Amino acid sequence: MTVSVLVVDDSGFFRKRLTEILTASGQIKVVGAATNGREGVELAARLRPDVITMDYEMPVMDGISAVREIMRSNPTPVLMFSSLTYEGARVTLDALEAGAVDFLPKNFEEIARDTSELQKILIQRILDVAGSRPGARSSAPVTRTSPPVPRPRTSPPERPGSAGGAAVRPARPLAPEARREPAAEPVRKPSRKTAARHYSVVGIGTSTGGPVALQKVLTTLPASFPSPIVLVQHMPASFTPAFAERLNKLCRIEVRQAEDGDVLRPGLALLAPGGKQMMVENRGGQARVRILPGDDRLNYKPCVDVTFGSLARSFPGKTLGVILTGMGADGKEGCRLMKQSGSVVWSQDEKTSVIYGMPMAVARAGLSDEILPLEEVGPRLIEGAH
Repeated sequence: MTVSVLVVDDSGFFRKRLTEILTASGQIKVVGAATNGREGVELAARLRPDVITMDYEMPVMDGISAVREIMRSNPTPVLMFSSLTYEGARVTLDALEAGAVDFLPKNFEEIARDTSELQKILIQRILDVAGSRPGARSSAPVTRTSPPVPRPRTSPPERPGSAGGAAVRPARPLAPEARREPAAEPVRKPSRKTAARHYSVVGIGTSTGGPVALQKVLTTLPASFPSPIVLVQHMPASFTPAFAERLNKLCRIEVRQAEDGDVLRPGLALLAPGGKQMMVENRGGQARVRILPGDDRLNYKPCVDVTFGSLARSFPGKTLGVILTGMGADGKEGCRLMKQSGSVVWSQDEKTSVIYGMPMAVARAGLSDEILPLEEVGPRLIEGAH
């Protein structure tokens, strides 16, 4: 089965280039192209693509407005293309909040060094995004007892997801098996709720879908939240300052990008800078952040495993690790170290995850003390504050 893609961009050169790269894979079919957001909305409703690629600056209707309209009328996974600038970061974060799943730099030279690498990255990202759940971040309440909205199918069942209250969509072909998570033991929910207690530090790791998920969790916390928080979000270096500023404006706790030597303190959330690694050292009863150059041997910069491993060493038995939505398995080994030290681990559930990769890896490894819907993470953190 092929993945159908709609390309929305006002640049004829970019539409042509992207179409050539995606079509060459044999796994993806570009079913249409639009020159502005309004055309994109109309073609999305008519063509029902599996994925939409979207520029943000276009005539008639901009990309953010188009994403909002598509999510309102015909929820579809959207991959944004943006510039790696502060303004590009701000706009991209707006697009993610509007419902876009993920983003890539529009300048192909910023993505890869050569054509073959570029093709591999673009194709894999499209396949990954095709497996996302655009309704998972809906503001509509999610309950444990309500089953997912059924979707007509003409092929084997997909993993269950949340339709976010949207109308049921006609059946569409599944993406190729290459984009699916490998078969493994099913996730078994822990049978009991961990006792609410105060933690010396809370670590939260996430990737795709994380900006909106973090915003949802952190905005619930009071200014008097008694534990320091360290945040690891897979994000380029040019984006993390804008993301930290955005969270700080929306939250009652203080949020800022971490700097080398920062002291952990209650009510402060420190975001790992993009392109680098963040570790925590606890010496003489005072915990400080260490910011280190990104190691090319690690796929992720920042890496959840690196940060969580340092928390396990610095606060044995006194850390809460939380893994939210994201591709891949980053965080699993860090959570393993936390568990070995006697600490507690939570992971987001499948239904509310945009991409159920990172939390699934933790849950399948038997490391999750609790598997929670996104909207329960903040309240459960607050329980431990009292």
